[in-house]
Amino acid sequence: MMNSINWASFERAGFGGYKKAALSWMFRHGKIFWDHLLIASVKLVLRQYDIKEGIAVLDELDRARCKKTKRIHKAYKQKDKKTGGYVNGQTVVLLLLVTDSITFPVGFKFYMPDPVQTAWKKEDKKLRKKGVPKEKRPVSPDPDPEYPTKQSLALELLKEFKQNHTEISVQCLLADALYGTGDFMDKGCSILGTSQVISQLHSNQIIYYRGRKKNLSDFFNVTCKGTIRKVRVRGGEEITMTVASARLHVKAHGKKRFVIAVKYEDEKNYRYLVATDMSWRTEDIIRAYTLRWLVEVFFEDWKLYEGWGQEARQFDEKGSSRSLILSLLFDHCLLLHPEQAARIDNKLPAFTVGSLRRRTQMEGLLEFIQFLLQQDNAGKQLEKLGKKVKEFFQLVPSSKHMSGRDLGRLEATPSLSYRACHC
Repeated sequence: MMNSINWASFERAGFGGYKKAALSWMFRHGKIFWDHLLIASVKLVLRQYDIKEGIAVLDELDRARCKKTKRIHKAYKQKDKKTGGYVNGQTVVLLLLVTDSITFPVGFKFYMPDPVQTAWKKEDKKLRKKGVPKEKRPVSPDPDPEYPTKQSLALELLKEFKQNHTEISVQCLLADALYGTGDFMDKGCSILGTSQVISQLHSNQIIYYRGRKKNLSDFFNVTCKGTIRKVRVRGGEEITMTVASARLHVKAHGKKRFVIAVKYEDEKNYRYLVATDMSWRTEDIIRAYTLRWLVEVFFEDWKLYEGWGQEARQFDEKGSSRSLILSLLFDHCLLLHPEQAARIDNKLPAFTVGSLRRRTQMEGLLEFIQFLLQQDNAGKQLEKLGKKVKEFFQLVPSSKHMSGRDLGRLEATPSLSYRACHC
């Protein structure tokens, strides 16, 4: 409830009930089966809401960290979208399960690009700008298994989920354009035992139509123009969009796919969805893919309210992975809150993470007050509490104020006035 993985905060919140050294030791050396904690928690949530099927959603999140990240697990130089510069940060590939009642995380992997490949790409880009032909540029280095790609990590996540939760039927898999390759989509179908994977294609990708080669942009802007439709988004309101669809042979995939061009009212260009199962209706594929937006909502909640988005205070692989597991367990914990459970069981809109967290904080405060009032010697207990408040919530000197420091001499010097007149 401190919204951070910080042992000093936990010690203060508990008035020293557990020392920060003891909490840190348990986190690092306690005989806890960390690898199984998240699996067990997922099973508990699935059982609580009697979930038998769902939609798997893949995405990744970049999280900026501090400037010096020598001991932060898999931290590397990233493009900062806010400033346009660079920052050191971590990337997490996350797997979510979207069901007809709840959306929650079920697995994660840390990603880091191969530094050798990164250096080669940077040098290759410079040489291409200078006009150096391909045969004279360095050859791409072999992939390093120590640095798997995001696609490889995503496939590992799918395998682990299917192995650990065989009772769950995955209706379809959703992912963005990074995972829109033919190889990934086919492997995703095979691993999850589903026929439908929905992703995106780039506008310049080549398709074959009636024996002729075209790119997607030309095909849907000239040959197959869209019509205006109303589509229900995430089971809620209907919105107007321009839609066109066709079953086309995608060159990069080496086979036919169901390709859908979608354009919202305020957009000028199409975005292109691609689906493996061509027996689905166009509307059903679009409605399913709109559910991918739910992962963005989860990311916002995760960063703002569930601890892991704060500064990285835990070092090395254990520190990062275990603190991330704790933050995901907190998300599961809020799903099991009695008021949240009652809401979901009655098919009502679920409460937000922020409101649940605030409610739980106040419930904890009320329980503490009730405990004090039930004591025979409530006065002495309050006196002890006052001493602990002073012990664990110490006041710290501020550098903002000049109290206790020399402000300096801020006035003219008479003996120097002639210099000011003759300058």
